[in-house]
Amino acid sequence: MAGTSTHTVTNQPPPLAGYDVFTADRALAEAVDRYTGADVLKEVRAELSALGRAAGSAQLQEWAVQANEHPPRLRSHDRYGHRIDEVDFHPAWHRLLGKGVSAGLTGAWTRPSGHVRRAAGFLVWTQVEAGTCCPLSMTHAAVPALRADAELAAEWEPRLTSTVYDRELRPAGQKPGALFGMGMTEKQGGSDVRANTTAARPLTEDGTYVLTGHKWFCSAPMSDAFLVLAQAPGGLTCFLVPRVLPDGTRNVFRIQRLKDKLGNRSNASAEVEFDGTWARRVGEEGRGVRTIIGMVAATRLDCALGSAGLMRQAVAQAVHHCAHREAFGGKLVDKPLMRNVLADLALESEAATALALRLAAAWDDGGEQERAFLRLAVPAAKYWITKRCAPVAVEAAECLGGNGYVEESGLPRLVRESPLNSIWEGAGNVQALDVLRALRREPGALDACLTEIGRAHGADHRLDRAVKDLFTELADLEGVEGRARRLAERLALVLQGSLLVRFAPPEVADAFCASRLGGDHGASFGTLPAGLDLESVVDRARPV
Repeated sequence: MAGTSTHTVTNQPPPLAGYDVFTADRALAEAVDRYTGADVLKEVRAELSALGRAAGSAQLQEWAVQANEHPPRLRSHDRYGHRIDEVDFHPAWHRLLGKGVSAGLTGAWTRPSGHVRRAAGFLVWTQVEAGTCCPLSMTHAAVPALRADAELAAEWEPRLTSTVYDRELRPAGQKPGALFGMGMTEKQGGSDVRANTTAARPLTEDGTYVLTGHKWFCSAPMSDAFLVLAQAPGGLTCFLVPRVLPDGTRNVFRIQRLKDKLGNRSNASAEVEFDGTWARRVGEEGRGVRTIIGMVAATRLDCALGSAGLMRQAVAQAVHHCAHREAFGGKLVDKPLMRNVLADLALESEAATALALRLAAAWDDGGEQERAFLRLAVPAAKYWITKRCAPVAVEAAECLGGNGYVEESGLPRLVRESPLNSIWEGAGNVQALDVLRALRREPGALDACLTEIGRAHGADHRLDRAVKDLFTELADLEGVEGRARRLAERLALVLQGSLLVRFAPPEVADAFCASRLGGDHGASFGTLPAGLDLESVVDRARPV
């Protein structure tokens, strides 16, 4: 009887599963060691390793696939015709989001070395399923804005930093944990939030208002409460809008539709309408942007962390594949041209991780110098790291050949997700202009960044020359708006170079400075110059 098998399957890499996403990432683990207090380092490493093992498990990877294959669905009315404006998610989404909450990814503000440990966890968690990172980010970032009102902060902060995920829509006072969303932009203004038309009319009770208007993008519409901007009598103001009022009735929060997005499919983003919606003022009237800016800064750092996580996963998949796949008489990873590509990708990933974790450490420090550093470094880092994510993801997919274009590989999901963080929380031009704003209004911000960069002075001649070029850019601010992207890029690259020269292995720093700062690099990945130790760079990036 003829056999039914036509061939034997060989030369196929095993799945990248059953590994510790945190400890396998040497650049990340070393950054955590560098910035975490000695008294809690053992605890933090154990916590992140546990999260890393979960993130690398086949079970959670399957949940991520399910959450994307079954995207959220809007239920505007119940079976009886009552308007309910709820969003239904697949059970896998709730499992993943609950895991993220229980891992402390909304609790940076209350723990020792909280921002570094949370940033590392966020970078790890992005590699499982980036969609759940939106509500985790919004909830984490709402805390500094709420602190503009001590009473509101005392009421809400324990819920937001809780490790208990409660998915039910009920009065927040009855819940052990809560999630926050955000609504800033409107149809007519987008990033120009001062063009918002949503109106806030004061009620008799001090600090309470009713809102009438809309939000074109509302993040995480299934959340328990939202921070939104609206025009009060005194000008643009920040408000807290709860989904459920203390008496158990639903606040007026009409979800018109969910956005049909390129990527981030598992996560809901919505258009919403306010019509007599009850709200509580946060901060002073007319100071809405100043009140919410702390939330925006925190979410911008999360955009950088998220892109760093996506790049790391893309590089890990590419290196893993090439370490097992054979072609033309040997392992792909040993082929000089493929090694050049992989090393180039690894440099981009490590530089992103190094800068993002440095920013988190500045948040933990909280001193005046570090706050000034963040004011300039956050928009520069958000601009550059998020811009690099898409080309890294696409090149990593190409390393797998046709397999990287197939959904089962996981690379297409990374590719679709990769442009997101450069758009959210202010697209590239907004970030570049914010760099200029910080330079003009806060001279201490530039001093703080130059102090940070200067810690590597004399260690690499290409870095020193790049710093001089940056000074030349800064010395000529005439007509600088048209050069704002160029300036933000150079600042981010010099910051990355300074960090790698000080903390990365010599072969990594050498390759980065030669290509990114020394100008010996082509327009695509895989064009690193000769004479570099690329084998060591690739080996360091391998997820073993």
